[in-house]
Amino acid sequence: MDTVTHCPLCSGRGQFFYKNKNSLFYKCDICCAIFLDRPFLPDIEDEKSRYHKHNNNANDPGYQKFVNPIVSNIVGDFSPRHKGLDFGAGSDSAVSKLLKERNFQIEQYDPLFHAFPELLEKKYDYIACCEVVEHFHHPNKEFAMLKKLLLPGGKLYCMTAVYNEETDFNTWYYKNDLTHVFFYHRKTFEWIKKEFGFFHLDMDNNLIILAVN
Repeated sequence: MDTVTHCPLCSGRGQFFYKNKNSLFYKCDICCAIFLDRPFLPDIEDEKSRYHKHNNNANDPGYQKFVNPIVSNIVGDFSPRHKGLDFGAGSDSAVSKLLKERNFQIEQYDPLFHAFPELLEKKYDYIACCEVVEHFHHPNKEFAMLKKLLLPGGKLYCMTAVYNEETDFNTWYYKNDLTHVFFYHRKTFEWIKKEFGFFHLDMDNNLIILAVN
């Protein structure tokens, strides 16, 4: 298949990568991201339906363990006097719960469950995006906004499954969620760091930290 389209992050040329009966993915020649063809993007009702099926309980020990990489790094880097944002918090955020238990100041924003646009007019010392960035339909706009929301010395903490050359995309569980529409390679985050002017990038498995100076 020789159909091409353009990456919603870097506008690079996307080459056909994978197709099944429900989806069509391209891979970007420039930033190495894998993205869903736009006609297959879920609408808001599809997303709501899927999110309501998530069994996220902030009191669940397994869920708390899953988000611990973000929580422990925020606690190590900042203190309760700093202000944070849980971006894409969902219906019940273990990140916010665990940080608030440590007296951290963190606001929750989510377009479906915590739709408070005034929070996007403030500035923050840290932003948590736990299992969020793979849902971005317009990652260029969304990363530009997240960078703008950070104060000097701030950090953006993302958790997402990162694709690499050893990943068997055909059997990769992460692509099977219809709301997961944009997948990242290490080179994708390196492009984000450079393009949006982040000072530093750290990657440890599925935890990605982008810092501003």
